[in-house]
Amino acid sequence: MKYSLLVKVEPDGQPMRLEGRVAWAMKKLIDAGAGGCTPITHPGPRWSDYVFKARALGFVIETEHESHGGQFPGHHGKYILHSEVSVLEEVSA
Repeated sequence: MKYSLLVKVEPDGQPMRLEGRVAWAMKKLIDAGAGGCTPITHPGPRWSDYVFKARALGFVIETEHESHGGQFPGHHGKYILHSEVSVLEEVSA
């Protein structure tokens, strides 16, 4: 059994089951609130893909671009969920 979430967009959305990495990413975004998530703060192999798929389902997720230093300086996306989402059920594998 995959990790899954049963979620609802407030105030009047229909319950929707999310599975696998999309469910994982949405839970991270819900928990992070206005602070958002980055691949640095919440390591995951394909954040852009999870966000792409969540947006296709109707969730409003903003991408901010941030710079970072360190040994391999560059930039990364910070993802912020703007939809108000309630978790109705969480099933761990």
